This record gives sequence, C-alpha cells and structure tokens, in this order.
Amino acid sequence: MAPSFRLGLIGAGRMGRTHLRALAGSQRVTVTAIAEVSEQIRRTVPAAGAPVYPGIAEMLDTETLDGVLIVVPTDRHLQVIMEVTAYGLPILCEKPCGLTVAETRAAVATTQAAALPFQVAYWRRFVPPLRALRERIAAGELGTVHLVTCYQWDDRPPWTEFRAHSGGIFVDMGVHEFDQMRWLTGQDIDSLAAVASGVVPGGLVRHDAGRGPRRSADVDSAQVLVELSGGGSGIVSLGRFHPAGDMARAEAFGTNGTVRCDFLDPAEGERAQLAALREQAESFADFASGGTCTGATGADAIAALDAAARATAAVPAMSAP
Repeated sequence: MAPSFRLGLIGAGRMGRTHLRALAGSQRVTVTAIAEVSEQIRRTVPAAGAPVYPGIAEMLDTETLDGVLIVVPTDRHLQVIMEVTAYGLPILCEKPCGLTVAETRAAVATTQAAALPFQVAYWRRFVPPLRALRERIAAGELGTVHLVTCYQWDDRPPWTEFRAHSGGIFVDMGVHEFDQMRWLTGQDIDSLAAVASGVVPGGLVRHDAGRGPRRSADVDSAQVLVELSGGGSGIVSLGRFHPAGDMARAEAFGTNGTVRCDFLDPAEGERAQLAALREQAESFADFASGGTCTGATGADAIAALDAAARATAAVPAMSAP
C-alpha cells in the first residue's frame, strides 16, 4: 500500500463536504488541511481531523501537502488555480474549471507552464457501470452506436447564491453530460440544438470584469440534440425538478444491442457518487505521484465547456447580452 496522499481541500461548502464524506473511507488519500474563506462555513465544517484555515495562503504556507482539491464557486476556479500553481502543487479541480472556455484555457496554460499534474473532477468516469459501457462500445459489442442519451435531473433547484455563480444550467449541470458523452463514445460533439423551459424569474446576476453586475436568464430544464463526430447522435436531458431525488442515467442504442445504466438512483442516495469521488481522488494521487492521468484532462474540460457555451447560445433567453 502506497503511503497516504496528503490532500488539501480548498472550499468546504456543499460539494466540499461531499468530498469529505467520500474520502473518509479512503486508505490512499487523507484530507490533512482545509481552507475556507467563509467564517460561517468554517464554523460548521464537520470534524475531519484536519485544521481549517481562513485562507488559501495560510494553509499552503503552513502545511506540507502532496496536492490540492479545489471546490470553490466556479467563478473563482481560475483565480485559485493560479494561486495554488505558484506553490508548485498538483491540482484536482472541481468541474467545470471556470465559467468560460477562455478561463479554462488559461487554467490549463498556467499548470502546463509550471509542469504540474492537473486533473478536472468529472467523477462519472469512475462509475463502474459507465466504465463497462464505454468498454463495450469501444470493443464493438453494441455494433454501430446510433444514439447515446445522458440524463441528469436534480430533485430541486440550487439556492440563489450558488446559482448566481454557476454559469447557468448548461455550465453547472450540462458539462457532466457533455463530458460523459465524449468519453463514452470516443467522439467529439459537432453541431447541437437546444430547447429549454422554465425561465428563472429575474435571471442570474453576473459580475463581469469592467462591466459590473449584469443579469442573464437561466432555465430549469433543457434538452440538447447532439451530432457526434463519428456519425452517431446524442441527447442530453437536464432538469431541476425530480421530486423523487437526484437522478442520472445513460443509454446507448446500437445495431447489436441496447444498454441502460441507472447509475444515480434516488433509492440509493449518494452512494454511487461517493464511491466514484473516492476512486477519482485516489487516481489523482497516483497521477500526482508520477502515474498517468485516468481522469479528465484540461483538454476534456475545455471540450465540455465549449459544448455548454454553444448550448447556452442556442437558447435565446440565455444568450441575450
């Protein structure tokens, strides 16, 4: 057994705590320090056996770490990546790794210039049934794959503060499905068309550099029809009202068979996600220790965010300046 990988967690909000729950069962990765700028959140961080610092610099100046996991609001990803890179630490960053393709490109360029291991946290790549489906598609067991569908429906919309920093439904949710579709099929996303419903009253507040606060619309459900580079088609279905609980599934329709994976089932809660997050962190530890990257790369994150940006632009209510 390799020695425990000392991981610093940056951000202890909802998703940061999900990672803490996942890593509580890991023999490979241990969260040895936490940085959280919000005093209110710091007061309620569950006991993890790790000191909690009020800032990133305080943590990085004090602790000896093997890598960091960035779980801050999406619009702070690039800023934090640049700060951590200055300390020369490998980075696992929560998806989508920035609000825009330009931000993600800048993040990738920053870590590449420093020759640092950099991985983006698309945890679906570590779900066993999805891995099995990918292998079957790659081996040709399903024949010619005509259609891949990826569904993600949450039990309810996120709170307003989170939503204001999320980039909207395609950036917040859709990037998971776009990355998953590319990874499952080994194909790129060419053209796409989108329809949406449930425009959010008042929209989202965006704080753009040099332009001050602006409002842009968001929606509560969206469907995207995708043309894949290898000739197949894809459907991405997103929604924020699934009262039975968070749900995600994927289907592949081929000339030799059809496979459906209900990998996030409301009846099972977060069990599949926690297991995948743990395996993802352990794969990052191996990557940061000199191994190969088996998760999503910066290039993967750029491709997923590019598809999300094009889907956003395809919905008139969301693409208004």
